Amino acid sequence: MKFVIKHEIKGRMRIHVSQYRMSCGQADTLLYFLHSNKYVTFAKVYERTGDAVISYIGDRAEIIRTLQQFSYEKVDVPAGVIENSGRELNAKYQEKLIEKVVCRYASKMFLPYPVRACVTTFKSVKYIWKGLQCLWHRKIEVPVLDATAIGVSVFRNDIETAGSVMFLLGIGELLEEWTHKKSVDDLARTMSLNVGKVWLKREDQEVLVQTSEIRPGDEVVVHMGNVIPFDGIVSDGEAMVNQASLTGESVPVRRIVENSVYAGTVVEEGELTVLIKEVGGSSRFEKIVTMIEESEKLKSALEGKAEHLADKLVPYSLGGTVLTYLLTRNVNKAISVLMVDFSCALKLAMPISVLSAIREASLYHVTVKGGKYLEAVADADTIVFDKTGTLTKAKPTVVDVVSFNGAQPDELLCIAACLEEHFPHSMAKAVVDAAQEKNLAHEEMHTKVEYIVAHGISSRIQDKKVIIGSYHFVFEDEQCVIPQGKEELFESLSGECSHLYLAIDGVLAAVIAITDPIREEAPRVVSMLRKCGLSKIVMMTGDSERTAKVVAAKVGVDEYYSEVLPEDKASYVEKEHQAGRKVIMIGDGVNDSPALSAADVGIAICDGAEMAREIADITIAGDNLEELVTLKRLSNALVKRIHGNYRQIVGFNTGLILCGIGGVMQPATSALLHNTSTLAISVKSMKDLLNEKDEK
Repeated sequence: MKFVIKHEIKGRMRIHVSQYRMSCGQADTLLYFLHSNKYVTFAKVYERTGDAVISYIGDRAEIIRTLQQFSYEKVDVPAGVIENSGRELNAKYQEKLIEKVVCRYASKMFLPYPVRACVTTFKSVKYIWKGLQCLWHRKIEVPVLDATAIGVSVFRNDIETAGSVMFLLGIGELLEEWTHKKSVDDLARTMSLNVGKVWLKREDQEVLVQTSEIRPGDEVVVHMGNVIPFDGIVSDGEAMVNQASLTGESVPVRRIVENSVYAGTVVEEGELTVLIKEVGGSSRFEKIVTMIEESEKLKSALEGKAEHLADKLVPYSLGGTVLTYLLTRNVNKAISVLMVDFSCALKLAMPISVLSAIREASLYHVTVKGGKYLEAVADADTIVFDKTGTLTKAKPTVVDVVSFNGAQPDELLCIAACLEEHFPHSMAKAVVDAAQEKNLAHEEMHTKVEYIVAHGISSRIQDKKVIIGSYHFVFEDEQCVIPQGKEELFESLSGECSHLYLAIDGVLAAVIAITDPIREEAPRVVSMLRKCGLSKIVMMTGDSERTAKVVAAKVGVDEYYSEVLPEDKASYVEKEHQAGRKVIMIGDGVNDSPALSAADVGIAICDGAEMAREIADITIAGDNLEELVTLKRLSNALVKRIHGNYRQIVGFNTGLILCGIGGVMQPATSALLHNTSTLAISVKSMKDLLNEKDEK
């Protein structure tokens, strides 16, 4: 690719691609290529100008060499990335905005006054009709005020004022529609299905295959804690399915043979075999969009307050107009009051602020399912961390397999991997990865696998009961024993590692030692979260007291709890609520789901269990916990912006009303300044709350 460096500072450059025109698809391809580069920390591509802004780490020459080797044809972009990018949507609304502005000023320049008067009068009918409908329903709200202002201006033959009011109202509506649709579509895309592999049923075996290989008529096995990948009919099994992502109802529903199930819902309990009805044409995206648009989730308390206040102020604006006329007997002064209202700016700026914040969060790989959750993050004073896969690295590693039954460690590891690969958990993935690294291929040698949340897995191999899981599950629940003469070996196991215990027919067969190093950024994140306003930081884990104590000390949390069960985490959250605290819960596993639901805000790691992601209110990328700090800063900044908008709207519009009453301003000027200020505040509300400098 040929390009020119237009501007450059250390670690950042702006380039111009040397081509006649860049399409939206090409811009998305280049952006995907840049984001895929390990040295690129931030990238933005502008298709209209053919420019790209790139922030990077490492060698400048390497970045330039990479860009020179780029070709649109050579980049393998995953399916759905381009069509779901939202870039074409932005281009569409930009054109609409430009078209509206051009038409407005072209009509003023080229159309004679009588024609403009007729056009303006015709356009005013829509707004007057909305106002009359509002009155018909016995409501005095913003449409009534707009209709009165426009109607009085037309009646007085003040065509310019009426035209300006309608133009600015139209611009505001377009901006709101654009921002809303963009935010909803972004949110829906991030909530859309992202399942890489599924268990395909072939004869009596389950085979792990790519989702792209699935066809209508295939049967897919969905284990507990996993997401249902496609719409279909239950052909075998029974399960409780969480359909919150589609219906908004958090209570799981029972699904049995011949019941319909839908893509993106999660099996909370049990196991299902699903006969697939459709794959590529699934309506999940459309269902999610509808759910979001109809849901009150997008409404924060501050938004609701703004809308309520806006409608409450309308009668006062009308009353102020009448009172001004009665006191001054001056029509111009009265109309000056009528032309200025607080409600328009309040109703427009607040939702735009929230939706823009949701959009901005997505730039940092943070998915927020509604505005109220950003507000809740800003208000929170307590955060509860799960340990494994959250405060510790997302990729725990098997460091040793200690045999207790005389079998080879690799053989025992193979058995463990055969069981663990069916369930989504970071510890299970560590076992599977360890087997793959050693090229330990295995067949499905076991019977039906049963998953006990937060405890372990149970199955049968060659008529022998095989279990794998925690100490509590293996030795206390299942009453397994250590082989005679192996007690000393058991006591000598390292306390620095987490352990999985494998038992066969009630006797310990192996202990799998897993190291789960703390995320490098975890202590720094904990410290930064305190600075952002969180006064209580807690860690909860199912691990041993010894392991938990070491991790808690290194990370710097205020409190920690070890050997906890899923219900213990949820109970702790409820206890904090009773103490009057606002709680954030962050986790990655099925065992974290009850606490995620109970918290004011549930945050899931995106590469964790599908159930956790579906239940959570917010998801963050799993590669860096600093996104939590970004989320907290963003939420704090949003609340600050909304309060600032309140002050600006009230202060500026009060000034305009006083100027109108004092005769300093004519109605047309008041209307122009009022609507311009509304537009300015709305545009300002669309700007990013954070910048790169803040993040560094």
